[in-house]
Amino acid sequence: MTMLRLYVFPMLILLIWIIDSHAACADQNKDLYLTLEKSIEIGLSGNMQLKAAHARIIQADQVWKQARCGFLPKFYMTYGYKKTDAPETIDLHLSRSSPVSVDISTTDNFQWAGSVTQPLFKGFAILGNYRWAALAVDRAKADAALEKMDLALRIKQAYFEVLAADKSVQVAQQAVTALRAHVKTTQSYYELEMIAVNDLLKAQVHLSNAEYELIRSVNAARLARAAFNTLLALPIDSPISLEDNLVYAPLGKQYDEAVAQALKQRPEIESIQFGLRQIDQLIIMARSKMYPDIGVQYRYIKEGDTYDVSGSRFQDADRWEISAVLSWTIWEWGKTSYAVAEKTSRRNELNHLKTALEDTIRLEIKNALLKLEQTDKNVPKAIQSVEQGKENLRVSQERFIAQAAVSMEVLDAQTLLTQAELNYYRAIYDHNLAKAELKRALGTY
Repeated sequence: MTMLRLYVFPMLILLIWIIDSHAACADQNKDLYLTLEKSIEIGLSGNMQLKAAHARIIQADQVWKQARCGFLPKFYMTYGYKKTDAPETIDLHLSRSSPVSVDISTTDNFQWAGSVTQPLFKGFAILGNYRWAALAVDRAKADAALEKMDLALRIKQAYFEVLAADKSVQVAQQAVTALRAHVKTTQSYYELEMIAVNDLLKAQVHLSNAEYELIRSVNAARLARAAFNTLLALPIDSPISLEDNLVYAPLGKQYDEAVAQALKQRPEIESIQFGLRQIDQLIIMARSKMYPDIGVQYRYIKEGDTYDVSGSRFQDADRWEISAVLSWTIWEWGKTSYAVAEKTSRRNELNHLKTALEDTIRLEIKNALLKLEQTDKNVPKAIQSVEQGKENLRVSQERFIAQAAVSMEVLDAQTLLTQAELNYYRAIYDHNLAKAELKRALGTY
């Protein structure tokens, strides 16, 4: 009985391990199901370019904190030692006799000094630098929002590409299935000498072409998935299953309303506006050279002839001093005015870029609305074409079975139906993509 337990117990453990391993493998092979919203969430969280944009926000924030320190007093400390070959002396004339040399220092001189310097006025340069740095943080956030919107649009495009590729595979499979059935029927008719051999050959050629198109569609769908996985920072061959949200839903949007919304909330506009305000601060900083610098300094000094600076017979152990300093650069041959002119020119440049960007935004919105208008016309026609194509194929097949039509009529009907279905899915894809592009043009995702 003991020996039986020794064999049975390890076998049970091995069996449990095998079952768990198979379950783990099954989980790994299971497709990852994603909605469009979940795909965008994953893409935004893992994209390296977006992480770099967030790093730039942190950098700008640290620069702003550095600028904030410009308002605060600065503390300095020095400690020095000076060795001389002989003490300093002065000559004293006590009487008409020869002067007497008297030492006034030692050969060993130690000094420790601590000082506090507080700027009072630097021509508004400190305030300008602080405001410039604060605006740099806002501009970095606007640039990160722009990066996020562009990434979201690329994810939507890749998502819709996968769905459209899957639809192409579906249409190609249906065509192959239908043509195989037709070839089988044609083969039996040929064997019964009811049709000519070239009718059979034509059917076989159409089937071969459809099988070729199926292989191409499957490969295109795999490539679309690889591109989608790469965009989401997933392993390139990760098995994924996407929610089919390629639907047609007309979107009423007026051009003037859309332009007003875009100009109000596009991050590119915000970024340029922050840039303009930054240049205003740069102009203030450049003009600060026209004003004097005013500051106050307090110093506390300890001296002595030993390292602990505890004084000597020639020096007090400590002393302090306070001073106010005004410095003013009177003439630099127009350097300050040239700097102001250069910053003003940069502001004019940015204003021109802002105007050009506004024109580009208007064009992007017009393009997206025209695409939506086009799909609003194409989708109903595509739906009608599919219905007509199915009915045409049904009638042609019945006529062929009844020997009232030749095989080529069925093949043509199948080709027309396949093209109609592809046109329908392409119209739905274009519609969804146009809506995504319009959202991006409006400054959202």
